[in-house]
Amino acid sequence: MAEQLEKDAADRLVSDFTPPTAAVRSLRRLADGKPAKRDADGERLTPGRRIGRILMYIALVIFAIGLLTPFVWMVLSSFKSSNEVFSVPIKWLPETWVWQNYIDIWTQSNMLVWIRNTLFLAVVVTFLQVLTGSFAAYGFARMKFRGRDVLFLLYVGTIAVPWQSYMIPQFIMLSNFKVSNTLWSIILLQAFGAFGVFLMKQFYETIPEELSEAARLDGLSEYAIWRKIMLPLSVPALASLTLLTFVATWNDYLGPLIYLRNPDLWTIQLGLKGFVSNLFDTNYALLFAGLTISVVPIAVIFLLGQKYFVEGIATSGLKG
Repeated sequence: MAEQLEKDAADRLVSDFTPPTAAVRSLRRLADGKPAKRDADGERLTPGRRIGRILMYIALVIFAIGLLTPFVWMVLSSFKSSNEVFSVPIKWLPETWVWQNYIDIWTQSNMLVWIRNTLFLAVVVTFLQVLTGSFAAYGFARMKFRGRDVLFLLYVGTIAVPWQSYMIPQFIMLSNFKVSNTLWSIILLQAFGAFGVFLMKQFYETIPEELSEAARLDGLSEYAIWRKIMLPLSVPALASLTLLTFVATWNDYLGPLIYLRNPDLWTIQLGLKGFVSNLFDTNYALLFAGLTISVVPIAVIFLLGQKYFVEGIATSGLKG
């Protein structure tokens, strides 16, 4: 018994003077309750890495401030008087908060009709683009036919063609179809989009092919596979496409400017443009109030769907 006690004491004495291994040091840190700091990738945060991350956060904050400054100035200016908007030096906060601007923009303009037209176009165009884009993307991603890849490249290549290059022939064609100066002209223009097909195809290719093969063995048709399997698994990509299409349609100005000549068909962008009769006879406080109203729906939709938007964009880029 005495020999065993002497041996244990000798082992402890040796361990006190022996440099600990990495595993031993890690166990001691865990025992002390102070684990090493690591980043999101699981790598240890060294001083250089920590400084780099701090600098990156500072740059992102500066970039965010630069993006938000015009928006904040617009919102604050919507509560100013007309003469106070462009005062020199610039006054960020209004001396007197003019809440009447938001009442006047409704009473002195056709804001309700503009919002109704814009909302109708945004909802219908978004639904059609998501429907046609997801359906066509399934054909390119899962169906095998001759010339599929060439046809897909040609279709996606239309993204690089500027709309201004075929704007006039398109206007003549829609005029011959007697849909010019109607909301249907905007719907027909934007019901199909190559970007939506590209986005959904990239996401479909991340879904295992074994799911489709198992469904075919169970007797499901290709349409049923798309509707019952692919669409439920593609919620992030569908949300991303919905958000992008809705925002683009809501903010569209050139299309309605060309095709919608009747004031009762104007969108909110065209209606607010009517406030700017000239640079010296415009109530910019009312204009900024209308612009703020037009931005609110987009901001709310983006805040609600930003999680799916980021996930859909990130996942769709896994395979090229």
